[in-house]
Amino acid sequence: PSGGGAMDLAYVCEWEKRPKSDHCPSIPLVCAWSCRNLIAFTTDLRNDEERDLTHMIHIIDTEHPWDVYSVNSGHAEAITCLEWDQSGSRLLSADADGHIKCWSMTDHLANSWETTVGSMVEGDPIVALSWLHNGVKLALHVEKSGASNFGEKFSRVKFSPSLTLFGGKPMEGWIAVTISGLVTVSLLKPNGQVLTSTESLCRLRCRVALADVAFTGGGNIVVATSDGSSTSPVQFYKVCVSVVNEKCKIDTEILPSLFMRCTTDPARKDKYPAITHLKFLARDMSEQVLLCASSQNSSIVECWSLRKEGLPVNNIFQQISPVVGDKQPMILKWRILSATNDLDRVSAVALPKLPISLTNTDLKVANDTKFFPGLGLALAFHDGSVHLVHRLSLQMMAVFYSSSSQRPVDEQTIKRQRTAGPLVHFKAMQLSWTSLALVGIDSHGKLSMLRISPSMGHVLDMNTSLRHLLFLLEYCMVTGYDWWDILLHVQPNMVQNLVEKLHEEYTRQSAALQQVLSTRIVSMKASLCKLSSSTIARVCDYHAKLFLIAISCTLKSLLRPHFLNNPDKSPGDRLTEICSKITDIDIDKVMINLKTEEFVLEMTTLQSLQQLIQWVGDFVLYLLASLPNQGSPVRPGHSFLRDGASLGMFRELMVVIRIWGLLKPSCLPVYTATSDTQDSMSLLFRLLTKLWLCCREENHITEPDDTLIDECCLLPSQLLIPNIDWLPINDGIVSKLQNKQLVRLQFGKAPGLVGHTVSSQFDAFVRAPGQPKIDHLRRLHLGAYPTEECKSCTRCGCVTMLRSPNKVTAVKQWEQRWIKNCLCGGLWRRMPLSYS
Repeated sequence: PSGGGAMDLAYVCEWEKRPKSDHCPSIPLVCAWSCRNLIAFTTDLRNDEERDLTHMIHIIDTEHPWDVYSVNSGHAEAITCLEWDQSGSRLLSADADGHIKCWSMTDHLANSWETTVGSMVEGDPIVALSWLHNGVKLALHVEKSGASNFGEKFSRVKFSPSLTLFGGKPMEGWIAVTISGLVTVSLLKPNGQVLTSTESLCRLRCRVALADVAFTGGGNIVVATSDGSSTSPVQFYKVCVSVVNEKCKIDTEILPSLFMRCTTDPARKDKYPAITHLKFLARDMSEQVLLCASSQNSSIVECWSLRKEGLPVNNIFQQISPVVGDKQPMILKWRILSATNDLDRVSAVALPKLPISLTNTDLKVANDTKFFPGLGLALAFHDGSVHLVHRLSLQMMAVFYSSSSQRPVDEQTIKRQRTAGPLVHFKAMQLSWTSLALVGIDSHGKLSMLRISPSMGHVLDMNTSLRHLLFLLEYCMVTGYDWWDILLHVQPNMVQNLVEKLHEEYTRQSAALQQVLSTRIVSMKASLCKLSSSTIARVCDYHAKLFLIAISCTLKSLLRPHFLNNPDKSPGDRLTEICSKITDIDIDKVMINLKTEEFVLEMTTLQSLQQLIQWVGDFVLYLLASLPNQGSPVRPGHSFLRDGASLGMFRELMVVIRIWGLLKPSCLPVYTATSDTQDSMSLLFRLLTKLWLCCREENHITEPDDTLIDECCLLPSQLLIPNIDWLPINDGIVSKLQNKQLVRLQFGKAPGLVGHTVSSQFDAFVRAPGQPKIDHLRRLHLGAYPTEECKSCTRCGCVTMLRSPNKVTAVKQWEQRWIKNCLCGGLWRRMPLSYS
C-alpha cells in the first residue's frame, strides 16, 4: 500500500476464521475513538447453527490491539451509533429499536465494561447521538506554535455547558435524534437517576435519514437533519434543554435551511439523488457543515458555512427611517465555502478532533497552514482508497491507496473493476485526537491503523517535523489526552532532541503550571525514551521518579500539625524548608530542628507503610553504591546522581523515616550489614547529603570528591546491595512499528513479535519467566505464579494486584493515587492469572 509518504499502514488486525461462528461487519458499521486512545467498534457475531446474529461491541487499546474486549451489547437491533464522552471513560451505544445504553469501566479496567444506565424511545431507530457539552473548549493556535507560553498556544474559549447544575457545574447526559423526527434528551442526576424527555423537532414531523448534533458557545444545541434525498432541504434546528420542577424540558426552534449546490446546478441536477453523509465539522462548530451527495458510482462533497449578513432595506423605507451603521437588520444565511469535483463513491467520512483556531474562514489563511495534519478530514471511497482533504477548502492533502485500489490506468480498467465485484473498502473511519493516525474498519471486518505524517508527505526539515510533534505533545500534556498516536511518528534519532525540547518548554512555564504538569512530563519522557536504544535505561529512572514523587506526597500528607489553628506552613512544607536550609550531614542534627510531635502516627499505620519505606531505603543504597560507576549512562539510576530535586526528596524521607523508627523500630528499612554496631541510616544519610550538596543547584553542579566516591566504593563491603525491581518491558506494539514495516495481527492472539535492539538491552532489568513476581506499587512479592488477580498498565507495563489486601487508612490513601490510572497516567487492564 502506498500513500505518497503522507499515509501508510502501521498494522492490521483481523478476526480468526471459525467454522461455526464468525464475526462479520455489522450493517451499519460504526466505530469511535476516545481521547484515551481506546477504539470501540461493532460487528455481528453470526452463529450458523442457531442462524441468529448477536450485536457485539469491541473495545481495544491501540497499544495492544489484539487484547480486544468483546461484549454482547444486549441490543436487539443493529447498533447505529457509538459515542465516547469527553473524558474517554464512558461509551454510549444506540440501536435501530430506540434503545440507548451507557457503558462504563468495571473497576477502572480498560478491558472490562458494564452498562448501568440507559434510555429509550421504543421502536424508533436512533440516527444521531451525542453527549451534552461540558463547557470545556480549548483552542489551538498553530501560528503561535513557537511561543514560549502554553497560554498563548492553547487558550481556553468561553463556552457554556448545555445544562448546568447549582453553582455552574455542567450536568451530564446525552441527546439523540430518531428516524421519525424526535429529539430525546437524558440527564444523569448526581444521585444516579436518569431524567428523560422527548420532543418533536418541529410541528410537521418528517422522516430523518441522516442527522448530526453540534453545540453553540451560548449553551444551545443545533441539530441538522436530512430525509436522504438531495432534492429536499437540509434542515437545522436549535434545541434548548432546561430542568423545570425536577423534569427535563426541551424547546426547539427552526433555523435557516439549505439546498445542496449540486441539486441547483442544471448539469448535475439528477446526477446525485441521495445525501449519504451529513456532519458538522466539529461538535462545537455549529456554523460549518459537511455534506456528501452520491449516486450508485460517484459522490460530491460540499462544505457550507452559516454567516450573519445584512438585510438590504428597500429605498422607500430608507427614506422614512435611514439605517445607520450597526442598526442594519441582520439575518443568518448558509453560504457554500467549497465543493469537490466528481469523486468515486464515498463510503465513510472521518472528521478531525483538534480544535484548531483559524483566525477567520478565509481559505488563503487555511492553506498557509496546509502542512498541519489537524486541518484535514478523511474520505474513504468504494475503490479502497482514502483521501485527506482540507476541512475548509476540500483541497487534496494526501492520498492512500490500499493494495486493491491502485489507481486505474484507463476507463476500461475502471469498468473491469466494477464488474469484478465490490472491492474491500472502509465502511467506518475515525481520526485520532491529534489527527496523526486513522483507524478504518473495512467491509471484511478487518481493522487497519494508518499513520498520517506530520509533514503531510512534504519534505520538511527535521526541525519543522519536530516542532509539529512537540506542539502536539504539549497539547496532550495540557489536556491530559493520551499521546500514543504521536509516538507512532517518533524515530530513535528524534528521541533525545524531543525530550530536551519538551523539558525546555516546560521550564519556561509558571511555577504553578509546572507543578500541575510535573508528573505528566515525566511520563511523556519515559514513553519517548522507550523508543531509542540509547535512552532505554532512562525509562527506569523516570518511572522510579514517578514512584518517588507519589511516595513523598503520600508520606508527607500523613503528617499533622500539632495545633490545628496554626496559620503557619503545613508540616510537609516545613520539612522541605528545614531540610534544604540545614545541610548538616548528621541525620540526628537535622531531626532536632523539626517538631517531632507532628510526626506521631498510630503504630499500625507505621507498620503498614514498611514496604514503601523499604523501597526508599533500598533505592538510596543502590544509588550510592552505583556512584563509582557513574560513567555508565546505560545503567538505571544514572540520572538520579545529578538530580538535586530527587536527592533532596530522598533526604527528606530519610529524616521522616528516622523519626518514625524511634516510635516503631520495626517500620525501619531492613539492611543486611557486616557489623552489628553499624548505624546504616546515619551512614547512608551522610553520603546522600554529600552527593546532594554537589548538585542541589541545577545551574552549578559539581563533581563528587574522591573521598565520597571512596566511601561509596566501600558500601558493598558494609551492606548487602539490594536488587532493584525495575518495571517490566512493555509488550505494546508502538516500538515494533518504527521500521515502517506493516505488522499483521489477530484479535485475541498475542503476537510473537520479535522486538528490536531496545528490548534486548532491557533484558538486564527484567525478571525472567518463572522468577518471583512483584506488585510494583505496593512493593509486595507475589510469588513465581501469582494466585491473586492482577492488573497491568497499558502504557508502562506496571503490575499490581486488582484487589487491595490492606485495610489500614494510610495504605488506602496510597492506593487511591492509582486506582483509576497508573502513576504514569496509563489505563489499567485485567491480566490473566498465569501472567509471566
